[in-house]
Amino acid sequence: MLKEKILTIDDDPDILYVLLLTLGEHYEIFQANNGKEGLELVPIKNPDLIICDYMMPVMNGREFCKTLKKDLLLRHIPVIMLTGKGEAKDVVSGIEAGADDYLVKPFDPNTLLARIKMILRRTVRSLDANPLTHLPGNTSIMEELHRCITANKVFAVGYADLDKFKMYNDQYGFEKGDEVIRALARILVKIVLEKGGPDAFVGHIGGDDFVFITDDILIDDICQAIIKEFDTVSPYFYSEDDRAAGYIMGKDRQGNEVKAGLLSVSIGIVSSATHTITHVAQISEIGAELKKYAKGFEKSNFVRDQRKN
Repeated sequence: MLKEKILTIDDDPDILYVLLLTLGEHYEIFQANNGKEGLELVPIKNPDLIICDYMMPVMNGREFCKTLKKDLLLRHIPVIMLTGKGEAKDVVSGIEAGADDYLVKPFDPNTLLARIKMILRRTVRSLDANPLTHLPGNTSIMEELHRCITANKVFAVGYADLDKFKMYNDQYGFEKGDEVIRALARILVKIVLEKGGPDAFVGHIGGDDFVFITDDILIDDICQAIIKEFDTVSPYFYSEDDRAAGYIMGKDRQGNEVKAGLLSVSIGIVSSATHTITHVAQISEIGAELKKYAKGFEKSNFVRDQRKN
């Protein structure tokens, strides 16, 4: 597995050496002697995190941080500011410039490692989170699936998405469509975590596509509860006339005028109970196939892959 990259910036060679000793076993380390050198290295090395001293010649930590955070392509990189004084004004000045955290020198190596791990986790989640639902996105989904595979335990993955959603969007607009997606997200989180417990996972692939992971013995009950709740709320996304009619008129992807029933949800279940799963792509391929099959029923439904290895 590739190591995450950290850029350390300090004019004191002893501090740079201590940082290298502390972090070198866990991360790939690059070093610079001042803020100007650091800024030149950032686009070349593309670090995952930067540790920067507050007091330096040429360009100090505050100036470095302010300049970095102005760059739209680099501003997401978290910065830990080191200060030798521990004075409140240095801490405040660093935070105002955009630093994500700070440590007072001399620092405890274990504290520094803990802070780095926390900030890197937080950064990945914030960058990866879906902006509409704030659920974990594709990077987190891949990591969770990989974790389940390597844990060598029985698990099941549900792939869920909405049926007739394109026609609904065309008729009611994207703002109303976003409301539907958020509603499905709330239903998934509520039911999956209630029934699956704290180890269950819900992620948002994008658009109206979601994934959830739980124990195999629980997933059928979870799917039934999701379908029941979504079918209860689905009619209320429509006008009274459309709700009473039970359908809307729209165009399919070929441009043909068709009658579309009310929104429903289809779920495909991939389980390690019936398949020996060795890689994430295998789960995605089977899930997409099952979800497509579930959509053929023209109503909310879930299907399992009954084929054995």
